[in-house]
Amino acid sequence: MNYHAIVIGSSAGGLQALKTIISGLSPHFKIPIIICQHRSPYSDSFMVQFLNELTPLLVKEADEKELITERHIYLAPPNFHLLVEEDFSLSLTVEEKVNFARPSIDVLFETAAEAYQHHLIGVILTGANHDGAKGMMYIQKKGGLTIAQNPATAEVPIMPQTAISSGCIDYVVNLEEIAELLNKLCKT
Repeated sequence: MNYHAIVIGSSAGGLQALKTIISGLSPHFKIPIIICQHRSPYSDSFMVQFLNELTPLLVKEADEKELITERHIYLAPPNFHLLVEEDFSLSLTVEEKVNFARPSIDVLFETAAEAYQHHLIGVILTGANHDGAKGMMYIQKKGGLTIAQNPATAEVPIMPQTAISSGCIDYVVNLEEIAELLNKLCKT
């Protein structure tokens, strides 16, 4: 399958999970990655700086109307929903919280699935609520590939377990093996 983008959702314990995945990606990884990590509305740029030190890819907070580009990792800014538009650009909104979160994983996943259809990979990681399960179901409905972190390797297992329980997950993978799977799926 030819994938054009990857979306990742994480919450409690997400920084360490993202560190494990991003540091394990091939230096030649080209597929853009769009991340929704639940953060405080008052978060600073620490997460972007921290993740940038782990990879030759460019990690940055998403900007309004920015075109999604290869070799980039985009992070939803604090207190904004991050959406993927049909023209493969990013947009930011301050609409109501979804699943008690802004940014919401479901919002990112559903809009990305609509834009990328079967060319999308969705990854759900550690977290303490149900955000992301509905989005993973939508990714699968649109023909995309879905990956859940093995709850046994999650700092907080609720998010991946909820997605797995919905029956929409193609792969359940230990955290340490997700980057290797992405490298293989994206042929890097």
